[in-house]
Amino acid sequence: MSSARPTPDGATGPGHTPGGSPGVPARSRGALALVEANCTVCMLCARECPDWCIHIESHTETVPQPGRARDRRQPVLDRFAIDYGQCLYCGICVEVCPFDALHWAETHDYPGTGGVDGLGATSELVAEREDLMASVAAVPPPPPLDDGAEPPPERVGSRSRKVSGGTSGRPSTLFGRT
Repeated sequence: MSSARPTPDGATGPGHTPGGSPGVPARSRGALALVEANCTVCMLCARECPDWCIHIESHTETVPQPGRARDRRQPVLDRFAIDYGQCLYCGICVEVCPFDALHWAETHDYPGTGGVDGLGATSELVAEREDLMASVAAVPPPPPLDDGAEPPPERVGSRSRKVSGGTSGRPSTLFGRT
């Protein structure tokens, strides 16, 4: 079974939409999008990237906590950049992010075209934080749940979550210590 779509002139080829403009297959990965509000600067994406194309810079700010003995230190994201010249588009960074700060966007507009003479193309392959945040609008919604599935926790506000670790019959190593 072929996934090729016919072009207006009747020809078929991969990546052609019925309207004639070149498209991409439905399951292809586009550019990465960053939801900065979800990023906690945990660096998991940068550490797990097999070719180290994610560059993160941050600093720590002290946030006063009224009524507490000690102020809280909070990391602040200064720079988040992805070098598309090195990126393998493997998706490990998206999968490893525990806070859903990285997503695949359906946009395929990449930096790195350079000028007419071709100069500057390599330096333009680095997408900075602002470029990645602009791609958030192109992130598709998650697929619908199955008919028998429980509603997602973010849609159920009154449901209390069980905050305990471990498995049944085995105590947690992080929670419930005395």
